[in-house]
Amino acid sequence: MLELSILGFLHEEPLHGYELKARIQSLSGHIRPVSDGALYPAITRLVKAGLVEQRTRPGSSAAPRRTLSLTAAGRADLEARLRHPKDAEITDGQRFFTLLAFLRHLPDPAEQAEVLRRRQSFLDAPTSFFYRDGEPVRAEEASDLFRQGMLRVARATAVEEKAWLAEAIEALES
Repeated sequence: MLELSILGFLHEEPLHGYELKARIQSLSGHIRPVSDGALYPAITRLVKAGLVEQRTRPGSSAAPRRTLSLTAAGRADLEARLRHPKDAEITDGQRFFTLLAFLRHLPDPAEQAEVLRRRQSFLDAPTSFFYRDGEPVRAEEASDLFRQGMLRVARATAVEEKAWLAEAIEALES
């Protein structure tokens, strides 16, 4: 998801590494903090792969700053990642939110709708954090107050997400 975030933000405009890190940090928040030890090697991989271009420019007050921008190959790679997200990017809520943050960069509304349909199908399948005898445990059946809370919040979130997905898919298809 780090590489997707880098490509997605650079699709919007060229950025310095510090600015890029701040945007990624805002997107993922406290859930998945971004360390320099993860960000800069990812940028280096993308530069070596020809997906990101790096230019050095004079700094405003001190050392030169490197500006990162997306190449044509980087745009194509971003679109491919958005068009065919991995299953974990559909089933994991935080990863899906990262995907959603950049799905507008996929130019075909039908392909955008297809990604949303995959998430919709995932949410329609009966699941739970807890199982009893191979069956999902519902909030009303949970063994304690805290598990009930987890399940109720997850159910409420899923209801709202399903409603939004249906609206978004309809808008994309019309």
